Amino acid sequence: MRVVRIEHSGVDTSLPAMRKALTVVQWGLLLVLSVVIYGSHAPLITLCKTGGLVPFSSSAIVICIELCKLLISVVLLMIMQDFHFLHVVSWQAVVPYAVPAILYAVNNNLVVHMQHFMDPTTYQVLSNLKIGCTALLYSGFLHRRLSLRKWVAVFLLMVAGACHTYGGVQDHQKPLLETQLHITPLGVLMVLFYSFVSGLSAVYTEVILKTQKLPLNLQNLFLYFFGVLFNLGAYGFSYEHAHFFEGFSIWVVVIILTQALNGLLMSVVMKHSNNITRLFVISCSMLVNAILSVLLFQLQLTPLFFLAACLIGVAGHLCYQV
Repeated sequence: MRVVRIEHSGVDTSLPAMRKALTVVQWGLLLVLSVVIYGSHAPLITLCKTGGLVPFSSSAIVICIELCKLLISVVLLMIMQDFHFLHVVSWQAVVPYAVPAILYAVNNNLVVHMQHFMDPTTYQVLSNLKIGCTALLYSGFLHRRLSLRKWVAVFLLMVAGACHTYGGVQDHQKPLLETQLHITPLGVLMVLFYSFVSGLSAVYTEVILKTQKLPLNLQNLFLYFFGVLFNLGAYGFSYEHAHFFEGFSIWVVVIILTQALNGLLMSVVMKHSNNITRLFVISCSMLVNAILSVLLFQLQLTPLFFLAACLIGVAGHLCYQV
């Protein structure tokens, strides 16, 4: 009796490799899109200015962004038909999603008051401490021990951020620094607290997204429901008495839509990747920010920009060995 041996075709064995390649491409597109959106945020705000001033209420913009993210999450939840999870989720599981909203609200208000104790340049430079705080809290809360290479990478990202915010781009008609650098002792404490809260909110969000076995769209619904709720409360108690939609334009609508999309993309990153990846996205976005500023507003790149770009590249190599 003759035994016929059937060889497996190459198509079947290559399917896992194709899926892996597709996943890599999808992640690459997601991260690139997020970098572009992050980097375009400040230039878009500049395009909205009239007479050098932002014409709209920042609180109103935040509310619109949170509301947009909430509505998109509801639509995606309906498309994926995941509403049945609402019947099995207890209020004890929902309450933790309020914590990030509270932390973000604290930081948004803190940023305003910090300006009284330091100049804007000092604030921009020292705010990069939140990169280190995020890495420390990520390592502690999630028990993810970072290697020496990754700690060096995080330090380089902090230095790169400081270089860029200090003077990565410059208006050739103005000096690099228009005000004298200064900060009070209370200002130092406020910067440290701001950096800690910023890192805590990001890491805490990652913790609840990963520990609760719920669909991401449902988790986003909880996150952004509290985001809308607390930001509406903050707006009600604020000193901004202008009309809610005053100063809105097509560029404001673009900001709202792109920032809403970016918030959803970052939830995917924190659910399926981690905050270290998020830090690299934010750092790379500084380069996009600088390039757009040159193209749109005729600003000039300074040596600090190229130094920041090199530091980010070295940090990426150390962290991901690429």
